[in-house]
Amino acid sequence: MTKPFTAVDLFAGAGGWTTGATQAGAQVLMAINHWPRAVATHALNHPGTTHACQDLSLFDHSRLPEHDLLIASPSCVGHTRARGKERRHHDATRATAWCVVDAVEAKRPAQLVVENVPDFREWELYGVWRMALAALGYSLEEHVLNAAEWGVPQERVRLIITGRRGARAVQLRTPNVAGASAESIIDWGAGEWGSTEGRAKRTTDVIADGRSRGWSRFLVPYFSQGSGLRARSVERPIGTLTTKDRYGIVDGNRYRMLSIVEAQRAMSFPDGYLLTGTGVERKAMLGNAVPPELARRVIEQLREAA
Repeated sequence: MTKPFTAVDLFAGAGGWTTGATQAGAQVLMAINHWPRAVATHALNHPGTTHACQDLSLFDHSRLPEHDLLIASPSCVGHTRARGKERRHHDATRATAWCVVDAVEAKRPAQLVVENVPDFREWELYGVWRMALAALGYSLEEHVLNAAEWGVPQERVRLIITGRRGARAVQLRTPNVAGASAESIIDWGAGEWGSTEGRAKRTTDVIADGRSRGWSRFLVPYFSQGSGLRARSVERPIGTLTTKDRYGIVDGNRYRMLSIVEAQRAMSFPDGYLLTGTGVERKAMLGNAVPPELARRVIEQLREAA
């Protein structure tokens, strides 16, 4: 009988990594997160996984089960350039990355995979963090990936760090797939539509931009990703989803915001995945998640190398 490929998911959130790992054939033994709502959502969808609701900086990592792969998505709030003005709590969120070292030291899994924003590498202590993992016998590889190139209908750029104990870390291969279009996740017959007229000036300016390109259906972003606020074609993957409402949809003279169901599809969660809580909480969980399709493809490659 083939030995199962087991994993532990730290900072598990609503379960993006766990869902992808399960789809890749891994058995996620334990998932830990500090937010009760996210833990409740994770447990509802992954009842066979042991759950702990706790601040990982206070967690006794010796309690973790033995596992082959450590999965971790430490807080990105203190690292992303979108954070704005420096605030004291950013130091605390940066420090969550040390939980990875604590867990590795306690259990010495064969492999690890860490997800964060690319700006994580600009952290003043990033080199020391890497050195700590190297001192424990791990080699690391950095990969800056766009989820749209891994089959996700969303352009979401993230840093994925792979690590392996006693051997060269896995060098991920970008698969020969394309992210689905934004149009594929939108249900044009659903939702409560309003008129495109009478919107705030910033919104009407973006609507005018889309119409000037001859589009009748397009997306209206509510934040800039480096090139100013411009209408976005639905033939492309949607842009990065965050924890807030960020995209409106235009269909002729109709207008509405992207729905939670559509955001769930944009993150590549299965339609049957159950999100708990208020609309605000569900959007926050989705915006914080790792797309399961990206997770699945990454973990399939890690399993191959195990």
